[in-house]
Amino acid sequence: MRRILFWILKAILAFLLVSIGMVVIYRFVPPPITWTQIGDIFEGHGVTKRWMSIDRIDPNMTLAAIAAEDARFCTHHGFDLTAIEQAYARNQKGGRIRGGSTISQQTAKNVFLFQGGGYARKALEAYFTVLIENIWGKRRIMEVYLNVAETGIGTYGVNAGAMRYFKHDASRLSPREAAQIAAVLPLPKKRAGIDPRGFTRRYGNAITARIGTVRGDGLDDCVR
Repeated sequence: MRRILFWILKAILAFLLVSIGMVVIYRFVPPPITWTQIGDIFEGHGVTKRWMSIDRIDPNMTLAAIAAEDARFCTHHGFDLTAIEQAYARNQKGGRIRGGSTISQQTAKNVFLFQGGGYARKALEAYFTVLIENIWGKRRIMEVYLNVAETGIGTYGVNAGAMRYFKHDASRLSPREAAQIAAVLPLPKKRAGIDPRGFTRRYGNAITARIGTVRGDGLDDCVR
């Protein structure tokens, strides 16, 4: 029993050291590949990505991401309890299940973990969320998010998404273009950023309208 306990503690310590080390490295170095990207490679989709620093990404894209995904990004510490409660209330009514994940949680999942996985993955997601909030800070979290989020089948990051949909990079995006990319983020394999229809089109219009509010209320102050 002592030997088993020793190896369990050793494994936990190794995990902590490796995970913290990875987070520290990715504070300065772009993540080379993610589990989701590996999955796309095995499925034959390939991976297209073009890293762009947040200093070069058009501010409209950051505004659109906050407007669409996480309005309280700059004020929470990784977890938006209000959004979680609202999502729980909606889910109790039935219909399509909705989450209350923040941009920080999504970044932690996209970079370090895999899609699905239930409560075990959620626990790891929470762990990595705490790490990146404390080691990276908001601006780096947003930078990594905008570069690893899936923006189409086999397409990762808003720069690659801009090239795919609008034939120019993400250094110049109109509010409408940024909103169309943001509208794709929840379901990138089923939505198109160019010539959107139905819900995607309406959602893009709503995000475009919110961009002015995000800017006017200073909801992006932490990433300027």
